[in-house]
Amino acid sequence: MSHYVIVGAGPVGRETARLLAEEGHSVILTSRNAGSLDAGDVRTVSSDATDAAQLAALSKGADAIFMCAMAAYHRWPTDFFPIMDGTVKAAEQVGARLLVVGNVYGYGAGAVSPLTPDLEPDPTTRKGTTRHIMWQRALRSNVPAVEVRASDYLGKDAVAYFSLLALPSLLKNEPVSFLGDPDMAHAWSFTKDTAKTLVAAARFTGEWGRAFHVPSQSASVRELVRRFAAALKIDVPNLLRLTAADLETIGFSEGIEMAYLFEKPLLLDADETEKLLGVTASSLDTMVRDTLA
Repeated sequence: MSHYVIVGAGPVGRETARLLAEEGHSVILTSRNAGSLDAGDVRTVSSDATDAAQLAALSKGADAIFMCAMAAYHRWPTDFFPIMDGTVKAAEQVGARLLVVGNVYGYGAGAVSPLTPDLEPDPTTRKGTTRHIMWQRALRSNVPAVEVRASDYLGKDAVAYFSLLALPSLLKNEPVSFLGDPDMAHAWSFTKDTAKTLVAAARFTGEWGRAFHVPSQSASVRELVRRFAAALKIDVPNLLRLTAADLETIGFSEGIEMAYLFEKPLLLDADETEKLLGVTASSLDTMVRDTLA
């Protein structure tokens, strides 16, 4: 069995730790506030990933380090780089492979769906540029690296557009306000499928220095609202469109530059993930139920 270190104790990091422990591996799950996790041979340690020496000491003997940490959304350009740099340096010091959780922001507003993992990055936002630079930092390291890219998350404890903007209104049986065109097809990634993809990617025997897409389900925002309403046993609420001014008013100006994600179809091609890693997407209804857990 192997030993792994996971940086970031959010829903993806915790699920990754649980899956690895189920396979009999030993795991250290670390973040600034790691909490606890009752799952096999998992040890939680509160530490700061920006301290490469501290993380390297924790990672001694690790086969791989999973970079699942998340920075505050409005502080990505300042807070993400030190976390990534510390994680890469630690991996280099102990000779561990590196698996990075990424997303589709780096493809940019001009990318045409379905997005493929070999698509040339062309970020058009600050957050997309941040993600692209982080992946380039991993690629420049002297250890093998893989990035697992997800679309917008669904799942228990996921902090994402749907859970922030739509879910509170659904739970109160009120009209839902959301970004973009509510009838555009959009890819939704399950936090647990992201963890499954990470664990499978750690076993990948092909050439690293590449990305994999998380197998995802596609549905318009309108369809997703309908699915949540059905699960909650409420009438389908009215769906209203948020403007840039609305986002400013509710204190979510960080969403303005990313509104393009919901203004045209956004689909993920995960054929290679399914073929090479053997991971498939959970059903949309499973994602809905888990989000409501």
